Amino acid sequence: MTAVQQPPASPTQTPRPPRRSLHRANAPTSLRANRELLINLTLRDVRSKYKRTALGHFWSLLNPLSTMLMYTIVFRYLLGVTSPKGDPSGVDIYALFLLCGLLPWTFFQNSVNGGMGSLVDNSNLVKKVYFRRDVLVAATVGSWLVTFCIEMVVLIVALLAVGGMPLLYIPMALVVMALLTVFALGLGLMLSVANVYFRDTQHFITILFQLWFYLTPVLYPLSTVQAQADKHSGFPIMDVYKLNPMEHFAQALRNLLYDNRMADWQDLVVCLGAAVVTLCLGAMVFRRFEGRLAEEL
Repeated sequence: MTAVQQPPASPTQTPRPPRRSLHRANAPTSLRANRELLINLTLRDVRSKYKRTALGHFWSLLNPLSTMLMYTIVFRYLLGVTSPKGDPSGVDIYALFLLCGLLPWTFFQNSVNGGMGSLVDNSNLVKKVYFRRDVLVAATVGSWLVTFCIEMVVLIVALLAVGGMPLLYIPMALVVMALLTVFALGLGLMLSVANVYFRDTQHFITILFQLWFYLTPVLYPLSTVQAQADKHSGFPIMDVYKLNPMEHFAQALRNLLYDNRMADWQDLVVCLGAAVVTLCLGAMVFRRFEGRLAEEL
């Protein structure tokens, strides 16, 4: 008997490899590409900050120094705000006390504001090329981190020059700086999505930061708030004040660098918790709305 020949299989019946296996096979290449993109975008932002300026990146030092000088004149000499003597470092210079809180705050504010606007500022790139959109936010935060590290090196040198010994606690200070970076990244991820859908977000955040700055012990010591809390014992001022995560970041870095002693463990726990929770929420919100970002832009 002649065998009956089966008709050739239709092209539509050709078996395809499962999509999941393809995703896994391409995962290392995707991760490598996104890592390289993150580095390139970060370097681009670093170079573009002071492009075509006479002083270049020297402005990254002049800006906080000029702000420090202005606040020192107003709050130290006109309003009479005094800084506590470093314990046990013995350093008693208001300008250095101010910088220990001002530099972390400036980095935090610039990172969140920059991350919030990163998607809108790069809308043409988002609409034309497919890549992980959160890389834009991370690159913006990374570029400000480079500036922050340079400023902190100058601050440490100044503290050493006046007799402080912050070198012993630099490793822990780096940990706090890393947690502050994660905290800023988490907020930047959430606000970047909110800014795409609601462009009023950036204006609300500007007002919020103005209030947040004065509710953080940057210009004044924490003892000033404690003194007010003692006068109004009927209201838990310190309990409410301690809800501010930036208060714990500022105090931790001041203890490590200005006081030359280990930061309070409660401040470190709050810093860690704020960083982890904010990053998880930011990543969850970003993943939830990432698919429609190009359409909304």
